[in-house]
This record gives sequence, structure tokens and C-alpha cells, in this order.
Amino acid sequence: MDKDTLDQTRRELRRFVREKLVPLEKQVADEDRIPDEIRRSFAEMGLYGISIPEEFGGLGLAMDEEVELVFELGWTSPAFRSLFGTNVGIGSQGILIDGTPEQKQAWLPKLASGEVTASFALTEPEAGSDAASVKTRAEKQGDHYIVNGTKRFITNAPHAGIFTLMARTDPNNKGAGGVTAFIVEAKTPGITIGKPDKKMGQRGSHTADVIFDNAKVPAANIIGGKEGQGFKTAMKVLDRGRLHISAMCVGAAERLIHESVSYARDRKQFGQAIAEFQLIQAMLADSRTEAYAARCMVRDAARRYAAGETVSLEASACKLFASEMVGRVADRAVQIHGGSGYIQEFAVERFYRDVRLFRLYEGTSQIQQLVIAKQMLRQAEAGQDA
Repeated sequence: MDKDTLDQTRRELRRFVREKLVPLEKQVADEDRIPDEIRRSFAEMGLYGISIPEEFGGLGLAMDEEVELVFELGWTSPAFRSLFGTNVGIGSQGILIDGTPEQKQAWLPKLASGEVTASFALTEPEAGSDAASVKTRAEKQGDHYIVNGTKRFITNAPHAGIFTLMARTDPNNKGAGGVTAFIVEAKTPGITIGKPDKKMGQRGSHTADVIFDNAKVPAANIIGGKEGQGFKTAMKVLDRGRLHISAMCVGAAERLIHESVSYARDRKQFGQAIAEFQLIQAMLADSRTEAYAARCMVRDAARRYAAGETVSLEASACKLFASEMVGRVADRAVQIHGGSGYIQEFAVERFYRDVRLFRLYEGTSQIQQLVIAKQMLRQAEAGQDA
């Protein structure tokens, strides 16, 4: 996308976020539901297809372009982005990167338009950070596989049209090489969706268990047509997903800072606005500094990704810093608001709970630390400069 078009798209999205979505935040939190009109608006704006190439009906944005839009989306409740986040990221990118031409043609246009919502079914009761320990079993029987197992905390599961399923096809291979990626239609007999999880935050974004009980999946639905490549496919999409979430963290931090500055200017104590107190100013300054650092990190890593560089270390560094940063910014925002920050009437109370999840999904902070350290050691062994 050329710069002028991207700038115009960003401005339109900013206006939509601030004029349409922000006023709906409390309603969505109270009702745990996003109005259908917002779903339609997102589809009309092309947001379901941000990362899907134009040949399949998407916007085809490069990573450095995508994060500019995500910065804007982070200004409002994360639940809104979750409507299309799985289509933009892990729901579509596995098909785009490793899918057969037939699989791409069959599903990418539907994902780009929002006609179909994709969910990424990887996490299990005993497999999260240790993704290679997947136990859900897919046993081949003729030209089909019979799938049994349970997936947990699956975003958009209640609304999904398809699942990108990670299942073990080789029981003798207990590691990553025994895992295969499938495209599974949600209406397949034998699939049951559990009750939506009651979460700490991000109401309006729904996760649930997905139970496979002798679900029959065609062998033609293996992504790429080859067994044992599922874990590799999952790893290929992580860098982009981590940069996307990092950009969300930046946007949320900037919204929290805005709320904090506004409150500090209006709130009076000891005869003056609390914004005049130096300890309040220190918290504001620390938050702005950290958010600025995170924005610069995300832009740099996204530019490198778009240029074709391998950025596993940088993407994990962004995810680690940005997700931890927004937690600190949220904590300061509540502190600046004082007792009001603990009251649901104020946005910072909701954001304080919402942003806590960023340190967990797309790899916990501890997993990011391990990824960064391992990449550093590999570079040292290869004689590369840090």
C-alpha cells in the first residue's frame, strides 16, 4: 500500500476507534458482547484481511504497515480487535505460508472478507507454553483422520467457521515432529464447543474449550498436504503475531497515558490540580518514556520483518518489553486516579484487567526470555555481533 493510502486508512481508523468504539466500551464490557454492526463495519473496512494478499481479497499490508493500524486499534478495548485478530494472524497465516494452492483459494478469500472466522486450536489442558507436547490425536483411516482430544482457551471458538488444528499424527514421535496442522470446519460432526470462559478481563472477546470426539477430517485438509509439519507451521507465524500484539500494547499504553493526563489535570487536591505534583509528573513521564521506547522497538522490528529479515529475537524482545510495559503503565494509571482508578466507571480499571492477558498469550514473558536468550547464544556460536 502506498504511503498516502496507508495514512488515509490510518486516519479513518483512528476516527472510527475514537468516535464509534470508545463510546461502546462500557456497553461491551457490561453485556460481554460486541454489536453486530461493529462486525459489519470491520468487514467493510477490510480489517479481517489486513495481512492477507490482495489476490485473495485482503489488504495485503506488510508488517510495518500493519503495526501502524494496530497502534490505533490499541487505543480502545482489546475485545474489538479480537473479532478479526485470529483471521489476521494465526488463523490465516498458516494457510498463507504453508497451505496448498487449493487450500489458499478455498479459505483465504472467506477469511479476508470476514465471511468465515478462523480460530487457532493449539493450546490444551497440558500443552500451552510447551506446544510440542500436544496430545490431541489424529489417527489416519483411509482418506480421513479421526480426531480426539480437547483444546483450551481457544479465542473466537464460539464464532469460528474453521479451526487451524494442531494434532499428533505420529504417536511414536512425542516431540514436535509428530504434530500435524489441519484445517477443520467447525460444523464437522464430533466437535463440541464448551461454555465461554469467564475471564478476568477482555469481556466481549470469547474463548472456550473445543472438544473433538471422533471428528472425521479429510486428509486433504492437512495444511501443505504433509504430516509432521504442524509445529513448524505454528512457529512460522509467531513472529508476526508477537509484533501485532506488541503494537496493541503500545496503543493501549498511549490510551492509558491519555486518561491519566486528563484525570491529573482535572483532579484537585490541596487547592491545585494533581498534575502539578512532582510525583504524579514522575509517573506520567515514566509511562510516556516506556511507551515511546516500545513504539520505536515495534516499528524497527516490523520494518526488518517486512524487509525479509529473520526477527525471532527482535519480535520476542518487543513482545516481552511491550507487554510488561503496558502492565506498568496501567498500574501507574490506577495509582494516578487514586480511589477512582479502582471504580468501574473509569476506563483505567477495565484496561488494568484487560492488558494483563498480553503477558500470557502469543507466548508468556518467560517464554520470550527463553527465545531471546537462545537466539543470543546461537548468534554467539555463529560469531555474529549482538
